[in-house]
Amino acid sequence: MSSEPKAPLANPPIGLFPRLIFGSRWLQLPLYVGLIVAQAVYVLLFLKELWHLVAHSFDASEQQIMLVVLGLIDVVMISNLLVMVIVGGYETFVSRLNLRGHPDEPEWLSHVNASVLKIKLAMAIVGISSISLLRTFIEAGNLGTTRSNFTETGVMWQVLIHLTFIISAIGIAWVDRLSENGHRKENGHASTRGPV
Repeated sequence: MSSEPKAPLANPPIGLFPRLIFGSRWLQLPLYVGLIVAQAVYVLLFLKELWHLVAHSFDASEQQIMLVVLGLIDVVMISNLLVMVIVGGYETFVSRLNLRGHPDEPEWLSHVNASVLKIKLAMAIVGISSISLLRTFIEAGNLGTTRSNFTETGVMWQVLIHLTFIISAIGIAWVDRLSENGHRKENGHASTRGPV
């Protein structure tokens, strides 16, 4: 008997049609590049709003400053959402980024998959909606006046849409948990089964 390690089996050749289908994932690359451009636009928007905040900080009321700051937080949260979609989507659907061991590797990237990405996106959307709703509530004191940007019906619709986002996020997380439990049960039954 030889103690030499066996050479790994070579990958079987892939046919033209499967190679074409698998290669089609690279068509998503321009979409992610487009999201990077959108991210740059959000950086410019953030800097513009920050400049307005600093320039008008002495003649603005506390409420106006709070609304601008909430707008800045909203831009940051949307930017975070873009990063999650760009990095997580590319890693999940296009190609590996090979960031293992890199000091700046995002903590969540090591366990990202389509399911985790969906839940993170749903939670980010709920967070963005919460900030938007908070801005509306701060301005709600002006309802019925000419200074108000909202109507009572508009505020009601914002609350209903926000609740819809929350229910959707809970539903996505619940379905994911059910499918995870199903996989665990399948693996548990498979591992307890003895040799046939």
